Amino acid sequence: MQSMDRTPQYKQNSLSLVGAIALGTGVMIGAGIFALTGQMAEMTGELFPLAFLSAALIVSFSAYSYVKMSNAYPSAGGIGMYLNKAYGPTLTTAFHALLMYFSMVIAQSFLARTFGSYTLELFDFGDRSLLVPLLGVALLISAFLLNLSANKLIQGVASVLGFIKIGGIILFGVVGVIIADSVGMETSASTPEGSLSGFLGATALGILAFKGFTTITNSGSEIKDPHRNVGRAIMISIALCVVIYALVGFAVASNLSLSEIIETKDYSLAAAARPALGEAAVWFTVILAMLATAGGIIASIFAVSRMLAMLTEMKLVPHRHFHMPGSIQKHTLVYTVVLGLILTAFFDLSRIAALGIIFYLIMDIGIHWGVLRHLRNEVGASATVLVIAILLDVAVLVGFLWVKATTDYLVLIVATIVMAAILIAERLFLSRNGASSSNDNTHSH
Repeated sequence: MQSMDRTPQYKQNSLSLVGAIALGTGVMIGAGIFALTGQMAEMTGELFPLAFLSAALIVSFSAYSYVKMSNAYPSAGGIGMYLNKAYGPTLTTAFHALLMYFSMVIAQSFLARTFGSYTLELFDFGDRSLLVPLLGVALLISAFLLNLSANKLIQGVASVLGFIKIGGIILFGVVGVIIADSVGMETSASTPEGSLSGFLGATALGILAFKGFTTITNSGSEIKDPHRNVGRAIMISIALCVVIYALVGFAVASNLSLSEIIETKDYSLAAAARPALGEAAVWFTVILAMLATAGGIIASIFAVSRMLAMLTEMKLVPHRHFHMPGSIQKHTLVYTVVLGLILTAFFDLSRIAALGIIFYLIMDIGIHWGVLRHLRNEVGASATVLVIAILLDVAVLVGFLWVKATTDYLVLIVATIVMAAILIAERLFLSRNGASSSNDNTHSH
């Protein structure tokens, strides 16, 4: 039996609309623009700026379900609660919620390694293979210590970093486009040809650059006037990111050839600053990247530990205190950071990104299907928009899987093993604990 003091404490009205937008854009911009530009160029050639726009279109359809659900049921667990409303306390809910949890932990590792890749641009080290994960691990531990503090501090730090980062990146984009010789990109015979599957694959990666909007839903019960502000925060965050990504995409494409963008894929913004503006600009870009990734991790850890705490309270996932003091949310914070540290230490950027997008898209399809089948009338959602959202997700997931099957099938094997392990473990846990009978949060159709 849990003791009373372990219940997570969520403080209503502790996040303003501006704070919620800072949280969402903090996760989005940190993950997206700094490390994905080169990887997307590698998949789709010179069409990579368009892949960002196509990702934005798909995410706009995706956001529809989350806006409708968050307007109806703002909660601190966000996606975990939405799945529970649609499917009840079942294996379907637990499986999809854990996919979201793992995709968010993966996003933290992605940010941590991006932080390492950019930081090393300031120093002339030959071999980066050990230093990148070491720097990433140090950042995760620092973010963990900050997250042990109060909401106001997390919101304050995330907001300040968010504003610095957005201002700095807009400046980078505007200056980069102004001083470029031409707004176009040099290509050579050795660079990849664009293909439909490559474009769909790059679009899937681009979705990683926007999926931070789901962070806002996880803080739903703490946002002031959540029935109005959660949806508004989501749409404003996505719109801000579309403008910023378009600017930066053109700036990078104007200052580097396609082969250079691919060669420097883990730190392409810093590489684009060097020929255009010299070493001072590299320092500016790297410091910006360090602030962006640090802010993104702080915001992401804040949200994802909340989600796991709610799944624990719903009795959908097993929980062990391991003699740790404090609330369940403090414990889930520890589990989240430990998982992130392992991924950061042992996986490279492109594989971390690939796992994250596979898990996220499968979970996203599960959310849309749940709303379509069980909650459409309750939340006032349009069946047409939901069906379009599902079809777009399926198209980019298939394109992405095809690209990975032909270039890095090990990622698909790891993804399959992890998903099978989640299914088997959850099946055993739920059947042993009789979650359906013990949980009050049954869904109404």
